[in-house]
Amino acid sequence: MAKEKVMYVCENCGQESAKWIGKCPACGQWNTFKEIKASPQPLTKGRASFGGSGISNRGRDAARVLRLRDISAHDDPRIDMHDEELNRVLGGGLVPGSIVLLGGEPGIGKSTLSLQTMLRLPEKRVLYVSGEESAHQLKMRAERLATSTAIGDSVADNFLILCENSLESIFDNIRETQPDMVVIDSIQTIATEDVESSAGSIAQVRECAAALLRFAKSSGVPVILIGHITKEGTLAGPKILEHIVDTVIQFEGDQHYMYRILRSIKNRFGSTSELGIYEMQQTGLRQVSNPSELLLTEDHDGLSGVAISAAIEGVRPFLVETQALVSTAAYGTPQRSATGFDQRRLNMLLAVLEKRVGFKLMQKDVFLNIAGGLRVTDMAMDLSVIAAVLSSNVDTPIESGWCMAGEVGLSGEVRPVARIEQRISEAEKLGFSHIIIPKYNLSGLNRKKFQIELVPVRKVEEALRALFG
Repeated sequence: MAKEKVMYVCENCGQESAKWIGKCPACGQWNTFKEIKASPQPLTKGRASFGGSGISNRGRDAARVLRLRDISAHDDPRIDMHDEELNRVLGGGLVPGSIVLLGGEPGIGKSTLSLQTMLRLPEKRVLYVSGEESAHQLKMRAERLATSTAIGDSVADNFLILCENSLESIFDNIRETQPDMVVIDSIQTIATEDVESSAGSIAQVRECAAALLRFAKSSGVPVILIGHITKEGTLAGPKILEHIVDTVIQFEGDQHYMYRILRSIKNRFGSTSELGIYEMQQTGLRQVSNPSELLLTEDHDGLSGVAISAAIEGVRPFLVETQALVSTAAYGTPQRSATGFDQRRLNMLLAVLEKRVGFKLMQKDVFLNIAGGLRVTDMAMDLSVIAAVLSSNVDTPIESGWCMAGEVGLSGEVRPVARIEQRISEAEKLGFSHIIIPKYNLSGLNRKKFQIELVPVRKVEEALRALFG
């Protein structure tokens, strides 16, 4: 009988070691090496491998050396998911043969989004593998989603459910049913017999994901993996899991609020700056085609500390509401808190206000919040952050109908931003009468085609003078 071999694997990056190490030499993290039992025989010979499961692959043709000029450059047609928000985040649809990892907090709606999307594909034969729920639970959820998704006979015939935790059994059922799409819910509950450890361990997640990757690439069937996240907000399992898959999308939001945000973290077939917005309802997830209904409140007239910014995430322009609260520090050290905005950039903008504009905020608490639970990385938010902080500091509201877009430099100058025409058009479409923009963005801009009044500024002082007189 072969002796069991013990190895140590870094749960952060997947680095292997023959002995325990306090600090990982690859990623530099401390106390991340976990003990696993390695199989004495090569894992590729087991039933969990794609070839060993009885499914035909491309054989030796897939391993031939090809010249770059001999490779066809045509793009494979993407699969329409019948969901505009999901298609946008994926880069135009699901690529055949790709493997997608969907992560999110428990109860955020990952399984609901996957089940709802699959029910909208009657033309595809879908195999939904659940390792967490029973078939009866999935049936009840599907009936609840049926009020928003038409479930006909074609969907009932082509939507297959498998409640299984064994990777070998999953591959056997794939060989029998020949599906067009596979969903694994979740990857942490799947285990293979080739690895002697419990489901969800580093070795199990790595080997199961690698076997599913071989299946997706050799058969052309796309695979969607649903994954858990840790309490730190990162995807559970080894870091190599994110390297294996083609696309990593994360479902964000607060369970106590009704809006959810789908964000792309990694995408080999599209941009990583796209996001999709959903509203959680009793009948499932509703697509929010106009993000401004989420990011703008009904009425903020007479309220200080509120400024509207024209931001862009990916290719989508929208108006976002910035809220600030400035109060006298109760203790010696003032607090600086930001929700949905970079904390370090907030500290920089407060220093610019104090040094360049002359407002003393050293002994005051500053709290910043982006309405709707959105996390914005657009630099054009700088001008609205400064305007909201100053509005709360002097307790003077900004007039309704004003919005702004501009990046603020360390010298107090307002720097130009990209795609200014789309920002102006979005503000005009939503009924705003004035928009503050950087003066440098006026070059080459046709002002006659806009009904909204453009207020160009070169410094922060000019913007504040236009807002507060």
